[in-house]
Amino acid sequence: MLSGIGDAEYLQAMGIPVVVDLPGVGQNLQDHVCVPVPYEATQDLHSNGISETGLFLHSEGHLDAAPDLELIFCTILRVPRGYPNSGLGFTGIIVLTHPQNIGSISLRSSDPKDTPMIRLNYLQSQSDVQKLVDGIKLIRKLFHSSAFDEFRGREVAPGTYMTSDEALVAYIREVCDTVYHPIGTCKMGIDPMAVVDSELRVHGVKGLRVVDASIMPTLITGHTNAPTIMIGEKAADLIRAC
Repeated sequence: MLSGIGDAEYLQAMGIPVVVDLPGVGQNLQDHVCVPVPYEATQDLHSNGISETGLFLHSEGHLDAAPDLELIFCTILRVPRGYPNSGLGFTGIIVLTHPQNIGSISLRSSDPKDTPMIRLNYLQSQSDVQKLVDGIKLIRKLFHSSAFDEFRGREVAPGTYMTSDEALVAYIREVCDTVYHPIGTCKMGIDPMAVVDSELRVHGVKGLRVVDASIMPTLITGHTNAPTIMIGEKAADLIRAC
């Protein structure tokens, strides 16, 4: 946008000369959101990293539908700000894989030193919130199975007294966080909001490509690391073939 690539009317209002009118630049921002449920542990679980395992599932058990939740298990306490952290513990992280939130990135001014304005619009959909409520209930059911009896201590957050849907919604809105999977703001396609073509070339600009997760039109179910590496590898092949 600072270089004059974006919505022409918006750029003109910001005093930026228009190079090419691409209204999709900065739009279509999507991201995975997550909520932690940490428990104290009765013994050291010897963590091997940030997470031990993950489970993709559908909150209503639909085996033919794409998973709408991911449950990540960590052998460390990942406690939301404001809650006590006693040291030893484990955490279940509920990730919303297909949130309905669509956000945007825009300029604060034409000064490149100014930070951009990022609107992620998390939890605008009640359906998204309810899926996270369901996820908390699922992770609690898992952690209260017999397999965890010798390890399970106190539930640190939201706390065993938080049982009603209303209380869990309040907790979700308090601690909801990002999984750092933002995509979509320079999406690939041929529609009026597309920014790059099938070879990652910016529409209307010769010699310029975008090679990162922002070219994804829609948020994938899983994590974005491997697909982003693939995008880079594919772009390298495309550039070498020129």
